[in-house]
Amino acid sequence: MSGKLQGYMLGALGAASYGLNPLFALPLYEAGMTADGVLFFRYLFALPVLAAMILLRGRSFRITRQQALILIGLGMLVALSSLTLFLAYNYMDAGIASTILFLYPIMVAVIMAAFYRERVNKVTIACIAAAMAGIGLLYHGDGETLSAVGTLLSLGSALTYALYIVWINKSAVSRVATLAVTFYVLLFGVSLFAVRLWCAGTVATPPASAPWLWLCLVGLAVFPTAISFGCTTAAINKIGSTPTAILGALEPVTAVIIGAAVFGEQLTPRIIIGLLMIIGAVSMVIAAPTVASRVASIRRMFPSLRRRRH
Repeated sequence: MSGKLQGYMLGALGAASYGLNPLFALPLYEAGMTADGVLFFRYLFALPVLAAMILLRGRSFRITRQQALILIGLGMLVALSSLTLFLAYNYMDAGIASTILFLYPIMVAVIMAAFYRERVNKVTIACIAAAMAGIGLLYHGDGETLSAVGTLLSLGSALTYALYIVWINKSAVSRVATLAVTFYVLLFGVSLFAVRLWCAGTVATPPASAPWLWLCLVGLAVFPTAISFGCTTAAINKIGSTPTAILGALEPVTAVIIGAAVFGEQLTPRIIIGLLMIIGAVSMVIAAPTVASRVASIRRMFPSLRRRRH
């Protein structure tokens, strides 16, 4: 399997696993836990999982002072992205908040083009447009007024996540092992929630009458945290920031499928069309390099056709 194909698969897995956030988080909210408490345990429980994976694979925890400073910044960005998204769940439907969050591929493409002069080709623009249109069709709130606070929080989550994706690709930590990067990002990120909980003076935990909610915290730590961040970091290193960001459009697909399978939500024709548009856009991102290469090969076989055009 080629490195690029691995990158696309890892990016898709990272996005799909991140889409499990509402599945595990919303029952904890209903039990009275706050966003800070949920995220503190989510990051805290993910750390030993990642540490065990690093040790089992014989990887090193060693990083330089420069890399440590960068990882502190990355940890803060990831923590802020998680916090603003989970706070947005208090002001609007989780599906809508997640839909707004996935404006971040556009933000990544704009940042890469503006500051790193990355060429955004027509295929990439078309894929972003199709994915965003598909996500828009997944929105259930026809006729409803969106919360201004919730919208701003979701946009803040998108921006901080976009900055994280760009920075991790363009910094010195791109040479650090993926698992180690993810471990330190979460280690430094959990400090934000620890400080906020310390300032609040209370830490809510799942009630004794519902011990199964601890499994929700474990699920948050494993799937949309350890697996998602690890796969996303690896994908960025293999295929770059913009393709990885576009693959993130698979998150709402995961949310819709879970909603239908677990909570009995209805799959309307509009939602199905939205799913197909997103899957088509993601498939085009993956297939575009191969198609372009084959088209170029065919053109080289018929140089006379190129001369006639001129």
